[in-house]
Amino acid sequence: MIAQTEPDDAEVIARARRDPAAFSVLFDRHAPALHRYVTRRLGESLADDVVADTFLAAFRRLGRYDTAHRDARPWLYGIAANLIGKHRRAEVRAYRALARTGTDTVAESYADRVEARVSASAAHRELAEALAVLSPQDREVLLMVAWADFSYQEVALALGVPVGTVRSRLHRARRKTRAALGADPSGVVEEDTRG
Repeated sequence: MIAQTEPDDAEVIARARRDPAAFSVLFDRHAPALHRYVTRRLGESLADDVVADTFLAAFRRLGRYDTAHRDARPWLYGIAANLIGKHRRAEVRAYRALARTGTDTVAESYADRVEARVSASAAHRELAEALAVLSPQDREVLLMVAWADFSYQEVALALGVPVGTVRSRLHRARRKTRAALGADPSGVVEEDTRG
């Protein structure tokens, strides 16, 4: 018996254009990670709405999706980035609160918070303050690389900007956060595009 592989996102989208129920595969596949990303950006109270609105917008735009892109994550995160943009003040408030308290209630479980609170609170404060003062565009690129684990190409696709713009925004964001932290906040090594 030949094992069947799951269809990629482009195939799911093509099928959903004919059968809207097929869209649920895309939701099931990507909603959990997208929800974690949005929760880290805006907090739990806004994450459900932003993720729901992201998938609603994606569903409405199925006909415009370029199926040459086999992975829909950059497309979905790009939609989410636009929706997050409408909540920039809430995001910056959350980073400023984190900078004051040193407690990231979204990203850590209770047990993790208790164990790590003493040693990590100063670093969380510094990181939160550094994130709060970045431009929205630089912060978006940095967090897509660090939290969504996107490549430069995926960030470029998600935000609709050239890869060179991603590189310059990430470089600027890293430089500013290094100054605040004394380390690279994304933990990502620069990509080599020569090969």
